[in-house]
Amino acid sequence: MYDKSQRTRAMRAFEDFVSTPLETLLQKHLNLPSPSIALNLFYDVATNVPAYKAFLAAQNIDPTAIQTFADFQQALINKENYISRYSLAQLCRHGKLEACDMIAASSGSTGKPTFWPRFFTDELQIATRFEQIFHDSFYTDTRRTLAVICFSLGTWVGGMFTTNCCRYLASKGYPLTVITPGNNKEEILRIVQEIGGAFEQVVLLGYPPFLKDVIDTGIARGLEWQQYQIKLVMAGEVFSEEWRSLVGERVGAQNPCYNFASLYGTADAGVLGNETPLSICIRRFLAENPDAAKALFGESRLPTLLQYDPSSRLFEVEDNTLLFSGDNGIPLIRYNIMDTGGIISYDAMLEFLAEWGFDPVENLRSQTQQLPRGIHPLPFVYVFGRSNFTVSYFGANIYPENVTVGLEQGAIPEWVTGKFVLQVKEDVDQNRFLSIVVELAPGVESSEDKQQAITSSILSQLLRLNSEFANYVSPEYQTPQVTLAPMGDSEYFPIGVKHRYTRR
Repeated sequence: MYDKSQRTRAMRAFEDFVSTPLETLLQKHLNLPSPSIALNLFYDVATNVPAYKAFLAAQNIDPTAIQTFADFQQALINKENYISRYSLAQLCRHGKLEACDMIAASSGSTGKPTFWPRFFTDELQIATRFEQIFHDSFYTDTRRTLAVICFSLGTWVGGMFTTNCCRYLASKGYPLTVITPGNNKEEILRIVQEIGGAFEQVVLLGYPPFLKDVIDTGIARGLEWQQYQIKLVMAGEVFSEEWRSLVGERVGAQNPCYNFASLYGTADAGVLGNETPLSICIRRFLAENPDAAKALFGESRLPTLLQYDPSSRLFEVEDNTLLFSGDNGIPLIRYNIMDTGGIISYDAMLEFLAEWGFDPVENLRSQTQQLPRGIHPLPFVYVFGRSNFTVSYFGANIYPENVTVGLEQGAIPEWVTGKFVLQVKEDVDQNRFLSIVVELAPGVESSEDKQQAITSSILSQLLRLNSEFANYVSPEYQTPQVTLAPMGDSEYFPIGVKHRYTRR
């Protein structure tokens, strides 16, 4: 059963990773066109993965007939028609589950939890996404850095995957030390205070709402975040640029483009794309110019905007839905993850912004005293998330992101946790109204003044950000009915349950 080929595969991949400069890794896609990458992966998987062989046969697709990229685009897979129909072993190369050394479980947010095996080499290619962030955004090659893993530890993908990738960067020579408190808030605060000062910067990696809770709790206890040169790596949720500015202000982060980075990560395939200083700079411009954002994205909400490496993950778009192909423990070919979004080439993005009078490269250059890092000619992917997380009101699509911005104005962030439930209800006369139940922060009492301030703020942001709402909904129906609920309210904000921001 001992497999020498595993050892050889691991050693070669690790040697390549530690000896190849980041810049070289990010230029791979320039030398090998995306269609060639896709077809090569297709032939490999069609030959060596039992489940994919069976899937193609059931679809009456002859793999030898796939000669062009157009041929490649015949079939797509998803959890229902592929992952859940075959055993874990059949989904792996040569039907060998034992060729993978780790298994993660998806959160089960869309149904039954799913298991995702992977091997060491799968993590190495994802480690390059982390290297982009730690090198280009945080300058970790020149700064002693403590990485505090605040993602949940266990079978979920975030904590263990992130921990491993950060350790691989340390092996490559970065002065990076990793510690893993997981989502234990008390332990995170203790670590930062007791050993954070031994490093030149501290990076917190976790889900945005949880990191904000950690930061706010620290401030309430007199912790001076500014002395630790805090940086944040996030995943799992779309957040607004107002949120980024607010959190940056609280930790003393002076440059949002270089102090934050968000990952587009999945249990299915690791990290698919990541924010870069360039993508953040562009997103902040679009946040201030909703008309430009609507022209670019086609919707009155701001998606997560990232760059991706087509030599590692190839994106396609069908019917505003993202498909991707990539090598993993379970290789995936044209996989539909059920996220809405789109892709924009590097050149097309810069041309669009030039039409709106904005040069992000020059903007970044003006923020730094030297040639800015994080400018690579990689394509962009934008992600709205699952399409069913909206409500329709008088024909206008209302997005949670629109409400979130309203809760991040003025003194309001001091009163609320950031959680809310958005839904359309009917009164006794069956007139529809927009209901928003907002969770109050610990120890904060409800009052009419707070309720009115929150209502006014949400309404003004809905009118500013959502042109459908402003034009479709009559003025007499525009003001939302805001209800303030205590933290942990059993009906709307039960503790320990994954939160949903909308209800049908």
